[in-house]
Amino acid sequence: MRVDRAVDSYLRHVSIERGLSDHTVAAYRRDLAGYAEWLASRGLRDTDEVTADLVGEFAAERAAAQPPPAASSLARLQSSVRGLHRHLAREGLAVDDPTGRLRPPKAPRRLPKALTIEQVERLLAAAGGEGPGDLIGLRDRALLELLYATGARVSEVVQLAVDDLAHGDVLRVRGKGSKERIVPIGSYARTAVDAYLTRARPELSRRGKASSALFLGARGAPLSRQSAWLIIGEAAERAELTSHVSPHTLRHSFATHLLQGGADVRVVQELLGHASVATTQIYTHVSVDALRDVYATAHPRAR
Repeated sequence: MRVDRAVDSYLRHVSIERGLSDHTVAAYRRDLAGYAEWLASRGLRDTDEVTADLVGEFAAERAAAQPPPAASSLARLQSSVRGLHRHLAREGLAVDDPTGRLRPPKAPRRLPKALTIEQVERLLAAAGGEGPGDLIGLRDRALLELLYATGARVSEVVQLAVDDLAHGDVLRVRGKGSKERIVPIGSYARTAVDAYLTRARPELSRRGKASSALFLGARGAPLSRQSAWLIIGEAAERAELTSHVSPHTLRHSFATHLLQGGADVRVVQELLGHASVATTQIYTHVSVDALRDVYATAHPRAR
């Protein structure tokens, strides 16, 4: 099968049948465009011409590139190539899968950075929304409160509809692969969202076309993921937080604070929408580090 047609077939598969996000599909498209270009540079136009040695050579070249790519980028690239050839073999569009011996690079285990509870409170206070006419501040405060209260990804929050809040103290979130989960929201977040819905959103909605989106921009259009990043960055700057703060920082903080408060890791897994508990268990290392620090400070014979 021609390489370009094979790539199109695989991208349709991951987008329609597997329901991957537009962001993930775009990343696969970029990876496979580079792979197709590399094959073409060697005169290969058909996927049946690809051998295990060629796939290994491609992976080795990318790993040796300068500046060296991140292990996570290499892993995703190899996942894209492996997914393409597995799809072709599974659908009977190729004789075999040449990626069987391909092993992804081992990514370094990085502990997620979490804010302290005091830092989170400073960040939320810096969002604004204190004055009744501060429409944007009311929205920003509701956005940040909801991100921290639910641990949701920023992409999940900006795609929320008003109806997703219809169940009182819980929120319906659509995660990766269009999987839905129900996440409780606390009283602080509910109060901030209610203030935004009654005092700010109606006016923002009048500025643009009718939209069911929960969070709206200054001109009434649905808030974008990029705008949410800017909102958090600006609040962090006003709060004088020196470390880099992103939407994922709030997600990390949510998980870490729950575990430090005694929540079961399986419950946190469900709240975060992780497919595997192994993904969630990285946060237990953060909590263990905190315990170790407290022990070293408090125990008379720790040092």
